Amino acid sequence: MKIMHEEIRERIAELGKLMFDRKLTDTAGGNISVRAGDHVCITPRYAGSKYQWRLRPEQVLVTDMEGNKLEGEGDISREAKVHYALLKTYPESGSVVHGHAQNIMVFCAANKPMPPVVEATQKYGVIKVSRYATAHSGGLAANLLADFADQGDRIRASAAAVMAVYHGLFVLAKDLETGFDVTERLDRNARVILQARSLFPANVDPGEEMYKACAETIAAFKASQAPK
Repeated sequence: MKIMHEEIRERIAELGKLMFDRKLTDTAGGNISVRAGDHVCITPRYAGSKYQWRLRPEQVLVTDMEGNKLEGEGDISREAKVHYALLKTYPESGSVVHGHAQNIMVFCAANKPMPPVVEATQKYGVIKVSRYATAHSGGLAANLLADFADQGDRIRASAAAVMAVYHGLFVLAKDLETGFDVTERLDRNARVILQARSLFPANVDPGEEMYKACAETIAAFKASQAPK
């Protein structure tokens, strides 16, 4: 039986290339998966290192929910365990976008949570850093599931994100486009924090300072608009 899912596979290939071009992932890895009914469309192993994210739709794999390949060229990535675990645990979700975004990677390497400092990232809250486990182990999936556990409302509304320490960003979203959007928003948020260092005294954490100011300003504005 031919399964195909041509449009989904084409869109995954397209956004994977866009992520690479916009430095939201790199040749070292990353993966994109999309729920397609009872199947999962997912990028293959070595999408970055061998193909530099110039994937043809036929290279995007079609699997069942247990990770058994049904169609596509190449092998399933070692990181795919995380994707299946998240998609099965959150049936309301539609996509997992995992990338090594260049600014986010600073927070991953520093093992530091990232506060939302601009209006566009407030609804995703402070991005947590998951405990370490190797990329291909079941431990990474378990650790990430633990950090997504209290973010069900975010996942149902739009998306939630967790950073894997020393590794990269995982976004669990309602659909692929939202996953891509949130990845870029959070990487831009990271860049703002990093670039703002020169604007603050040495003893002040710019992320915490901007996070507090942004949240308080938005809350004050909403309060001023409430019916008297």
